[in-house]
Amino acid sequence: MSADPPKIADWEIVGDEELVRLILGGDTALYEILMRRYNQRIYRIALTILRNDAEAEDVMQEAYVRAYQHLGDFAGQAKFSTWLTKIAVYEALARLRSRSTDGGTKFVSDASLDMNILRSDAPDPERQTYDHELRLVLERAVASLPDHYRSVFLLRVVEGLDVNETAAALDLGVEAVKTRLHRGRALLRKELERRAGIVAPSIFPFHLSRCDRVVEGVLRKLNLSPALEGKRTAI
Repeated sequence: MSADPPKIADWEIVGDEELVRLILGGDTALYEILMRRYNQRIYRIALTILRNDAEAEDVMQEAYVRAYQHLGDFAGQAKFSTWLTKIAVYEALARLRSRSTDGGTKFVSDASLDMNILRSDAPDPERQTYDHELRLVLERAVASLPDHYRSVFLLRVVEGLDVNETAAALDLGVEAVKTRLHRGRALLRKELERRAGIVAPSIFPFHLSRCDRVVEGVLRKLNLSPALEGKRTAI
């Protein structure tokens, strides 16, 4: 009786280079593990460059196909993640250049550039609403950065690549990465300050659910009957 095939979760602790070795050795199904492992990063970098959701997904597929076809060329001198990211950058930039010959494309709005910069594990709907709004402010501010600053910011700050990995992925010098990150952060601070001024009047809203909760708690402590049973509202 043969053993059940390993589940995807069983391969999470296996390093990229070992997976590559196994894939090249014939276990081609394991390529799925690498794709799932880097889907988030490749999507982010493609969307950052192209600012178009559909094209970003197309580029993801093209990058994965290209990487698989050239997997034997991966020398292991750099991290596999850096090598794969570089392929995705090349594919995205090639798609960007091709726009001039096909009449352009439709951009997604800043609000749709959901790069999941912030996440919340809190089940509280008020907290989730606040976190969602804050994330949108951050995403729009990041999306407003010039392309050459935005790509560096994404890889360094959002994806957590070090200076050398970012330089290799974007074909830049280390000093250029440092300079662009510094300038990008300065622009981001200014943009966040501007956007904070716009949204400030609407922060810390006292939602109806919280209003009900506070009123009910006070009435309960005072042993009073609600006067607005079935008609509660924020006043």
